[in-house]
Amino acid sequence: MLDNWRTLGMRGTGSNDVVIDGHIVPEAAVAARRKAGEWHPLFQIIATTAFPLVYSVYLGVAESARDIAIATAKRKTPDQHAIQLAGRMDTELAAARLAREWMLAAVRLNAPSAATVNQVMMGRQLVARHAIAAVEYAMELAGGAGFYRATGLERRFRDIQAARYHPLQSGPQAQYAGSMALGLPVDRVY
Repeated sequence: MLDNWRTLGMRGTGSNDVVIDGHIVPEAAVAARRKAGEWHPLFQIIATTAFPLVYSVYLGVAESARDIAIATAKRKTPDQHAIQLAGRMDTELAAARLAREWMLAAVRLNAPSAATVNQVMMGRQLVARHAIAAVEYAMELAGGAGFYRATGLERRFRDIQAARYHPLQSGPQAQYAGSMALGLPVDRVY
């Protein structure tokens, strides 16, 4: 049964069945079970394969923001400050691309495990950090025009912020990576 069934609009029926928005899911139809607060091997598959896809979207948001900022900056003669901002932005974007490639390398291993989850989650942190920084530089490079809806940059700035909030967030990811490095169990790190 799910840990957070109350928050998902689910409630127990008194038996082991679960009600979801007026529909009963018989206990026999639940394909995977896990102990509350523990990783299930299915989570290793999901984390290893899904997160590179999700963070590819955030990378795309950052790439789009970069293109908008460059087009906006080219409307004026760039000064040294603008040139440096463009360089910093592209460097952050390159770091986000490298981190995403690190995540995809874990997928290509086709061996979901605690180690591949660790690799993907480290990549997830790095893609988020560098994609957010790239979009921040894009906003700065575009200047005041970046805040107008017509440019589309303010929306990308808002959208990229969500990259911070997927599991494993910064603290749990550091705990997971540190536990792996020290040979400690990770089955209860969320």
